[in-house]
Amino acid sequence: MGGKNPYIEEAKFTPATKKYKITFIRDGKPTEVEVDPAKVPYGHDGLPGSILDIAMGYHMGLDHACGGVCACSTCHVIVHEGSESCNEAIDAELDQLDEAAGVTAKSRLGCQCVPDGTKDVVVEIPEWNRNFAKEADH
Repeated sequence: MGGKNPYIEEAKFTPATKKYKITFIRDGKPTEVEVDPAKVPYGHDGLPGSILDIAMGYHMGLDHACGGVCACSTCHVIVHEGSESCNEAIDAELDQLDEAAGVTAKSRLGCQCVPDGTKDVVVEIPEWNRNFAKEADH
């Protein structure tokens, strides 16, 4: 899927210019990946360099029913560290987060949250937002 949502203003973000690390926490287990801005975007879902884009590039299993266009809340993540290096949430993202389960003060949509690379980031992928019945990658 992927693309742009024609019904919202696109989020403003500063792309990373140097390598940095994101630690994804799934099932309590951390997996650290190095993000290389020269390889962004990793895919076609979410904003380029977004947590969703990076999670998809490293096969971290972050669901996204709308293709990363800020039209659902399935890519809800919790940014435990490094949120100050991420772009500010726009109203459309906050509206979608209202529909997500288990929202915290550190919640973001992975498709809209773009780290600028000035700090390492720690992101939790909550267990309840994962689809355990999926097709295999093609």
